[in-house]
Amino acid sequence: MGQVHLILGGARSGKSSLAEQCAKKLNLPVTYIATAQALDKEMQKRIALHQQDRPQQWQTLESPLLLAKAIDSLVEKSIENTSENNSNNGQCILIDCLTLWLTNCLCNHDLAYFQHEKQQLLASLVNAQKHENIHIILVSNEVGHGIVPMGNLSREFVDQAGWLHQTIAEIADKVDFVMAGLPLTLKGDK
Repeated sequence: MGQVHLILGGARSGKSSLAEQCAKKLNLPVTYIATAQALDKEMQKRIALHQQDRPQQWQTLESPLLLAKAIDSLVEKSIENTSENNSNNGQCILIDCLTLWLTNCLCNHDLAYFQHEKQQLLASLVNAQKHENIHIILVSNEVGHGIVPMGNLSREFVDQAGWLHQTIAEIADKVDFVMAGLPLTLKGDK
């Protein structure tokens, strides 16, 4: 069966590095779904650094909003390839990061849009788990360790991120929390 792996951590905690290490260990074709948007020079530099760290053979798909649609398309392609080749090649889908995707949804649309997309994402993850050798690794910032922020949008973001993480953790096969480059397994094989 497929597997969903959620990796949480703070900024510069090592969560993306852990996700990339996990993806490499699977020895499957990897598609990296990037949710960031290069809207300023600082973000352009961050994206460039992430791109340099990834193996060249990995495919990159930019999907700042329609995450479930991107996952469904990749899972469908993997299933088609398996049927055509009569072998289960499998696929690893690495998504970095959920909190940027949440930000994109809330800032470009509204809460109702995000709620709809969240339900679509959860359905996509559950569907992917049904297919052998489909591995999805999701990276996200844990933002609930600080004080309650000022401002409606900031509070809404923290609330929605927390609920999103809880819901994905419930269906995930494995959940890791990363701090100072050290992973702590919260769920799954230890």
